[in-house]
Amino acid sequence: MKQVKFKQMKEGDKEDYLLLKQYEDKYFKGTADRIIKALKHLDTSLGGYQVSRLEHSLQTASRALRDNASEEMIVASLLHDIGDELAPENHSEFAAAILKPFVSKKTCWIIEKHGIFQMYYYAHHYNYNKNERDKYRNHPNFQDCANFCEQWDQASFDPNYETVPLKDFEPMLYRIFNREPYSVK
Repeated sequence: MKQVKFKQMKEGDKEDYLLLKQYEDKYFKGTADRIIKALKHLDTSLGGYQVSRLEHSLQTASRALRDNASEEMIVASLLHDIGDELAPENHSEFAAAILKPFVSKKTCWIIEKHGIFQMYYYAHHYNYNKNERDKYRNHPNFQDCANFCEQWDQASFDPNYETVPLKDFEPMLYRIFNREPYSVK
């Protein structure tokens, strides 16, 4: 494998950075594959629920699909808890960071804030403020995030729900993560 000549980035020349760009472009094309692998790993993480984190994510995306949500919202629903394993205290922001270059600002905001909005259903059991989401009451995407949580996220812990399998979502993942990032446009 060909490598750059530099040992410090400031020593790199155009040839070095063009070489890295080739590797980065190839690596970028594998993003959907890496996301699918990470999703599959959710099948064995965080216990205690009646369904795995993967099943929860699939149920959430299945509900979005059956409600005729946009493809990017379906993919966002599938990935909304992908950060549970590596960033349990800020999993929403983690998922939003993955999605941000590829989805609209609205979709990104919904995923970024869903953890706060989801607290509405359980925070009072820990003596936390279940209405923490109210600080966003005047945000234009408030109701969309509340709807995401009510209709799809909080309802997706049912071991008897007919879930769409991951393989059926894979074409959507490839379309979303192989399109030109919004940040490049």
